[in-house]
Amino acid sequence: MAPKPAGAYDPGAYPPFAVTVDVVVVTVVDESLQVLLIERGADPFGGQWALPGGFVHEDEALEAAAARELAEETGLEALPALRQLGAFGDPGRDPRMRVVSVAYLAVVPHLPPVEAGSDARRAELTPVRSVVGARARRRLAFDHLEIVTAGVARTRALLETTPIATAFVDHPFTLSELRRVYEAVWGRALDPGNFRRKVLSIPGFVNPTGRQAAPGPEGGKPADLYRAGRAIRLDPPLHQPVARSR
Repeated sequence: MAPKPAGAYDPGAYPPFAVTVDVVVVTVVDESLQVLLIERGADPFGGQWALPGGFVHEDEALEAAAARELAEETGLEALPALRQLGAFGDPGRDPRMRVVSVAYLAVVPHLPPVEAGSDARRAELTPVRSVVGARARRRLAFDHLEIVTAGVARTRALLETTPIATAFVDHPFTLSELRRVYEAVWGRALDPGNFRRKVLSIPGFVNPTGRQAAPGPEGGKPADLYRAGRAIRLDPPLHQPVARSR
């Protein structure tokens, strides 16, 4: 059977349907993995915390919509490339109508000041541990807990396979400083000796400068200083330690 011509399409024959974008912006502050949230100023979920985001305009590309909403609600512009995180479309995720959201992830080493705008009352960085996990105390609107959880998992995976952690430390850096980035993102303490051995075994990950850091207040052997190497991907990967079952 031949398909009907486009002119015969009746949009009124289909239920209302919309597409939104949500942006997970994560960074490391004070050795803590943090996510950028806004306090919603309008219903639904007015007064609750959520990810920056909103509806995609009819003539707008998805990534352009994500960048626009982020700028409108937080004042952030020209961030590093947004990575598409996934689509979230549970039928009950939005009380207004059927809405599918395409989520993006931005891993930002140095986040400029944020300022709420558009329909957001406030915008602020929040420790991930206060949103995700057993110690979470801040509830999120819509299905944004699921989206943040996915964003955190993707960020942790990026540290396994890319040298992005070196962007979170001042150069030159010690391996202890680099280890603290991994501990903040992965949420667990790492054995210093094992971490050093694994980092130095990955070609192009870090390069020694031939210099040493100033001794700490307790003295001891000065730590060697390093710079980021030229590797784009870590081979072999630097895997997260497996959590021990109790």
